[in-house]
Amino acid sequence: MTHQIDGTSATPSLPTAGIGSVAPDFEARSTQGPIRLSDYRGRWLVFFSHPADFTPVCTSEFIAFQKKADRFAALNCDLLGLSVDSLYSHLAWVKDIEARFDVRISFPIIEDISMSIARAYGMIHDDSQSTASVRSVFFIDPEGLIRAVIHYPLAVGRSVEEVIRVLAALQTAEQDGVSTPEGWTPGEESVLPAPISLQEADERAGLNGDAWYFTRSGDRQ
Repeated sequence: MTHQIDGTSATPSLPTAGIGSVAPDFEARSTQGPIRLSDYRGRWLVFFSHPADFTPVCTSEFIAFQKKADRFAALNCDLLGLSVDSLYSHLAWVKDIEARFDVRISFPIIEDISMSIARAYGMIHDDSQSTASVRSVFFIDPEGLIRAVIHYPLAVGRSVEEVIRVLAALQTAEQDGVSTPEGWTPGEESVLPAPISLQEADERAGLNGDAWYFTRSGDRQ
């Protein structure tokens, strides 16, 4: 199901997004031309929203995302921003960031004037008339599934390093069949998923001194 944003007409709501579900598809205008979410299939996507253009926290975040864009690319991941502001506001803001901070935002920022995409993704409550709560991050895998979601309040800026860490953790967990413990960063040891049978728990009991419910991946036999 796709949705074409024109900024003027009333639009039907999209399916609500959630972890493990297919990311609702849509079409929209962006600073890099027309965007269709499903065009990103085959790569990871960090899809993030911000409350408004020309605001201090959002400006700091976009600069940080851009400065670390190469690290996302190295993880086979694209960046896509969203705001309910108009395309023309996005263009003016991007040009002003470049002029004032010498940073050119290379990833697309889509407009969502009707707020239908933001509402479908749970970025704005269905009954809200304000965009102040919009500061969300959706991690979408190459199959188009939502794998993780983080929401932040208006006054709290995101850590781009944490976004990269979560992305790397998702990829490591999938590729290696492991889980990542608290504070895990790439290069650190992971843990095995929790055992799902008594036999598996018995096999892990006392393995290299680890608890049966907390087994380091390096102990895998």
